[in-house]
Amino acid sequence: MEGHEHSRRVQQAAAEGAGAGIEAAFVAAAGRLTQLPWDQAASVRFEDLAPVSAFPVVPGRRWGPGWWWSATTGRHVVHGSAAMRTQLMVLDRKPDVTGLSARPVRLLWRDAADGRVRSWVPQLFARYADGTGLLADCPSTPTAGGDRAQRARMVLEAACARVGWVYRRLEPPPAVVAANLRWLAGYRHPRNQGPPGLRAALAEAFAGPRPLADGAAAVGEPLQLLPAVYHALWCGHLTMSLDEPLHEEALVCADAERGGGGVEERLGAGGGQGRGECSGRHTR
Repeated sequence: MEGHEHSRRVQQAAAEGAGAGIEAAFVAAAGRLTQLPWDQAASVRFEDLAPVSAFPVVPGRRWGPGWWWSATTGRHVVHGSAAMRTQLMVLDRKPDVTGLSARPVRLLWRDAADGRVRSWVPQLFARYADGTGLLADCPSTPTAGGDRAQRARMVLEAACARVGWVYRRLEPPPAVVAANLRWLAGYRHPRNQGPPGLRAALAEAFAGPRPLADGAAAVGEPLQLLPAVYHALWCGHLTMSLDEPLHEEALVCADAERGGGGVEERLGAGGGQGRGECSGRHTR
C-alpha cells in the first residue's frame, strides 16, 4: 500500500505543477550538446544517445566502467558499477523493454529553497514498447547518494510523472536471483538458440513442469542442448523460479504453462509486467 500511496502523491504533485521549469541537456546525434525544456525533450529518443557525461575511473577502486552487450538492442551499453550492470541485465531480459542507454540526459532545475541551479544525471534509461520511458539510478544500498540523491529523487519523480514516465531507484535483486540471471545472461546471444525446430522441441519436452536435465535429455544429448535451454530461459520461452538456485533438478516449463506473479514481476520496476514463473510440483 505504501508504494501505491507514494505513486499517488507523485502523480498529484505533477498535476499541481511540480516538476515544471526543468531543463534537459543531452548530446544530440550530431555530437552537439543540446538543452531543451524537459516537456519538449521527453520526445527525444534517449535510447539512441551517447552518455552526456562519462563514468569516472577512480584509482584504487576494484570496479571500473565496462560494457554490457544488450540482447534487446544488439548494441553495447556502458555501465559504471556492478549494481548498474545487474540492473542492465534485469531490464535487458524484460519483454516490454525495447531500448536501453546509459546517462543519456542531465536534468537541471532551480532549487526553490536557495535559488541555486541543481542537476542530476540518471544512470539508466529504458524505453518500453508502449513508448513510455524509465529513468533510473542503480544504488548499491538504499542510502547511497545521501541527501542529494533523495532530493533529486523527488524532482525526477515529478518530472517523469508530468510526461507519463517513471523514475526509480532500482533495488538490487536477491543474491540467488542475481546469480541465476548472470548465468542465463551468458547465453543471451542468439547464437545459442540452436537449429530451427529446436525451440518447438523444447517447448514440447517442457509442456509441463519438469526437471531441467530430464527435459533436455528427452530432446537429445543434454550437454549439446543446455546452451539452447539456457537461452530459452533467458528469452522467456521456458521459465523457472529464479528464487531457487539453478541446477539440473530445477523445475522448468514452457512459456504457456507459466503462472502469474513471482519474482520476475518485481524486477526492473517501472513499466509493464515481467515474465512469470514455472508453477506446479514434480513427482517422480
